[in-house]
Amino acid sequence: MIPVGTPLPEWRLTSVSPEKMKVMAAILRDPNPIHWDRRAVLQKGFGTRLINQGPINVGYVMNMLMAWAGNDAIRSITVRFTANVLEGDEVVAGGKVTAVEGNLVTCHVWLERGDGERALVGTAKVEIGRR
Repeated sequence: MIPVGTPLPEWRLTSVSPEKMKVMAAILRDPNPIHWDRRAVLQKGFGTRLINQGPINVGYVMNMLMAWAGNDAIRSITVRFTANVLEGDEVVAGGKVTAVEGNLVTCHVWLERGDGERALVGTAKVEIGRR
């Protein structure tokens, strides 16, 4: 059994890729130019670096959960976005166990930028022991 308070192994990406943002914008049919046009980012007052899509940021947290519990373990995830992730940022997904009911583990999860600011926080439920 996993004790409450157990930290989850971190998942790290050393640099968020602007090319992958552009591809994801096309896949999602996301018309917001802040993901692929630096001039649009500047015009909106967000600086000069492209802004990563929220679903990609959630994906980083899901990568962390799957690396820990298995590819088919995630049962639910709910997040709140608290800051932007920018091209070139290092990101680290982390979490800790907050409850255990049989094989269902509830975790507080987050994604931090390299500067330590959390870009998202949330709750995930994973089923352990399926590997």
